[in-house]
Parts: sequence; structure tokens; C-alpha cells
Amino acid sequence: MLEHLIAWLAAPEQARIRRAFTVWMRRVLLPGRLPGTIIPEVEDLAEVKSMLAERVKEWTKEWERQGLEKGRLEGRQEGRQEGRLEGRLEGRQEGRQEGRREGEAALLLRMVELKFGPTTDAVRQRLHSAGPEDLAEWSARILTATSLEELFG
Repeated sequence: MLEHLIAWLAAPEQARIRRAFTVWMRRVLLPGRLPGTIIPEVEDLAEVKSMLAERVKEWTKEWERQGLEKGRLEGRQEGRQEGRLEGRLEGRQEGRQEGRREGEAALLLRMVELKFGPTTDAVRQRLHSAGPEDLAEWSARILTATSLEELFG
């Protein structure tokens, strides 16, 4: 389309209107269509055409780069948000499990002390560091065990 305008305004008597179009394109049309892009100074429509032919490839690469960077940034932000949410959910779950395990250990310690009397630090430590499987097994054995050795099997 620019080629048609150049051809249409080729006559020497059209010099003023060619210049008006050149100024309008540089100051109004191109900045409006390419916000934030630096438009170099040009003197006539032929220069506008040459400049556009050269710059379009550069601008396209720059826009692609900006798009990729924006996509990466958005991806990082989404990843962080998902990570924080997953981390909170995992943390809550782990906290609940740990709280249950500690509660079971404390209850079993109380039952051991009621059945066998005061315990040693070693027994308390063994109960508090035990996993859920051991605590479940010992909790079942407390009903029939006649000694700590039998309880811990």
C-alpha cells in the first residue's frame, strides 16, 4: 500500500503532500500502531518504506523476545503461587500427621506409666521418636503386656 502512495505522489508538484504524509506517518500513524517503539527520523516516503522493510524484522524479533520474557515471568509467578499453595497444603498435612503421632505417643506414655509406673528417659525417648506403625502396635500390646520388654517386643 505504501508503494502505491509513493507512486501516486511521485510527481515533483506533490513534494509538499509527500512530506506531509511522511511527517504524519512518523509522528502519528507509526507511534499509534507501534507504541513504545523508537521510530527513526525519515525525510520522505521512500525512506519510510526502506526503514519499515529493515525494522519490521528487528521489531518482530524484539516483540517475540518480549513475549517470551513475559511468558516466562508469568510462568514463574504461577509456579511460585502453585508451589506456595502446594507447600502450605503439604505442610498442613505433615503437621496434622506429626500432631497425631505426638498425641498417640503422649497417650501411650500415659498408659505405660499408669500400668508400669514411672518410666525412664530412654522409654520416653523411644515412644516420642517412634513411627506410626510402632505406636499402633504398642498401643494394642499395652492391654496384654505384663512388662515393658513384652510391650516393646
